[in-house]
Amino acid sequence: MRVGIVGAGAMGQVHLRSWSAQGAQVCLHDRNLERAREIAAPYGGAVHATLEGLLGDADVVDVCLPTFLHRQLVEQAARAGCHVVCEKPLALSVEDGEAMVKACEDAGVRLFVAMVVRFFPQYRQAWQTVQRGELGPLNVVRLRRVSYPPHGGASWYADEARSGGMLLDLMLHDIDYALWLAGDAQRVYARLNQTGARQYAQVVLTHATGAASLIEGGWAYPDGLFRTALDISGEHGLIEWSSDAPAPVRRYQAARGRAVSDVALPDHAPGQDPYTTQLQHFKTALEHGLPFDVTPQEVLRSLRAALAARESSRTGRAVSLGDSA
Repeated sequence: MRVGIVGAGAMGQVHLRSWSAQGAQVCLHDRNLERAREIAAPYGGAVHATLEGLLGDADVVDVCLPTFLHRQLVEQAARAGCHVVCEKPLALSVEDGEAMVKACEDAGVRLFVAMVVRFFPQYRQAWQTVQRGELGPLNVVRLRRVSYPPHGGASWYADEARSGGMLLDLMLHDIDYALWLAGDAQRVYARLNQTGARQYAQVVLTHATGAASLIEGGWAYPDGLFRTALDISGEHGLIEWSSDAPAPVRRYQAARGRAVSDVALPDHAPGQDPYTTQLQHFKTALEHGLPFDVTPQEVLRSLRAALAARESSRTGRAVSLGDSA
């Protein structure tokens, strides 16, 4: 499989490593050619000076650019006859997302959106337990994901017009997971607090089944710290997991005097890299004509809910998903 990665930032580097681990033939394009060559060299990847050159040398295009550039590139890749992997969020609006899905359908290529939380072992195991009915009907889903501001709050991530903001960029992961677990949501309510680059939000989803999801997220922690957790309650049982080791009180220090990654990535156990797992899934499904575990329609549903949460945080009112978000 020939894979062309567009974007040599944090996620481009993660995807390059994951594709290389599978033996894929990888090429890379970034407007900073020097950085692209430096990143590709350890993996023997080719670097293309132009996007057109990459499109002509790839079966799959892996889009790892800032969110505001996704639509243009996905549509261009589809026109070139390339299957597409696109980092989340798919788009900044439902309209753009629907146009991207249609472009791929019209071109006869497949679109996979990298909702990597679905491929973390703990989250997948919990979902499988719910699917088997072991918890019974769900009552409450509680999810938490809090990290430090990307690039110290001074990059395109801080510009909501380009990233969608924290609610769309970060909290989309857990909104998507809640919908995957408990089904469609009918109502969304959110509160957001922000001081400078640091922000923290709480989102409540009321699902059609009557279950409720309570989601906490933020770019609010000191540099170098990233914490996630899940708590899923049904009529017959409860699942809990936290990235924190169990202890009555545990203290963590900010990463002073040492380098931290510009974009926070959650930890994972050795040999269980979810980024590689999700791309292995994409590759297997593509080669054997199998359905993706993340469908474009599911992604659009999650995007619609995240945009509704952002609207609610601005107005202070709950948003019905029957209304425009």
